[in-house]
Amino acid sequence: MAAIGGPKWDGNPRNLRPETGLLAMRQELGLFANLRPAKAIPQLLDASSLKREVVEGVDIMVVRELCGDVYFGKPAGIFEKDGVRWGQNNMIYSEPEIERIARVAMDVAQKRTGKCCSIDKANVLDVSQLWKDVVIRVHGECGEGVELSHMYVDNAAMQLVRWPKQFDTIVCGNIFGDILSDEASMLVGSLGMLPSASLPSSGPGVFEPIHGSAPDIAGTDAANPLAMILSAAMMCQYDLARPELAALLEKAVEAVLDEGYRTRDIATEGGAGETLVGCVEMGDLVAAKVKALA
Repeated sequence: MAAIGGPKWDGNPRNLRPETGLLAMRQELGLFANLRPAKAIPQLLDASSLKREVVEGVDIMVVRELCGDVYFGKPAGIFEKDGVRWGQNNMIYSEPEIERIARVAMDVAQKRTGKCCSIDKANVLDVSQLWKDVVIRVHGECGEGVELSHMYVDNAAMQLVRWPKQFDTIVCGNIFGDILSDEASMLVGSLGMLPSASLPSSGPGVFEPIHGSAPDIAGTDAANPLAMILSAAMMCQYDLARPELAALLEKAVEAVLDEGYRTRDIATEGGAGETLVGCVEMGDLVAAKVKALA
């Protein structure tokens, strides 16, 4: 699935904005588990805004709850009382909602390095205290071999920049995950490099880049298609049970980067050995490499 949204719809009523339809689709399909990998790519270490020694070796999986929290909590809206306009959203989670995402996070952590950091703001938010309590319980029930830690969201935002290699699996609520996964993307150089998978308890998932629609470069052939291609790789891995196709797509992307091809967002200033290409050409290069490697 491609990115949606743009300023031409910003003036629409809330129910007529593209983002509202996206949220409804997630809820209707039960896409509660959002997996967002942020893995440093050796060829792009110099494209990161952080020092090479900080980002080299980073390999993080953000497990974001996608169907609850402040984006879905009711009541919500803008209303007027005594001549004053008020805006309201409701940050709310039920115990079952937290439990199911915590179980996904434990499973992911067990398949990776066995470390899971749960993000909350339990020092000031009651909903975060419930989150923390449930994650601790689930860890005791099904987190064998997983080292569980907890971190306040503001500290997590700082630690992702200061020492990202301390993290492996991160589990968090919808709004915290939205923000932290975008921050994590810059560790690897660009939003244009990161895919995501949104999965239900059963049935088909949705696979999409984490970047937005970038209306400022629409029609200019400047977009980076690699996150979309890598999203297709995640679809092969998680939905189609074709890990060999996932590996083929990932190898093709790595091979094209090895040859120095870069879209504008991942090009380095004065980068030696780099060839600047547009969106279409980058896609063609990867497609040709898939054929060559198959």
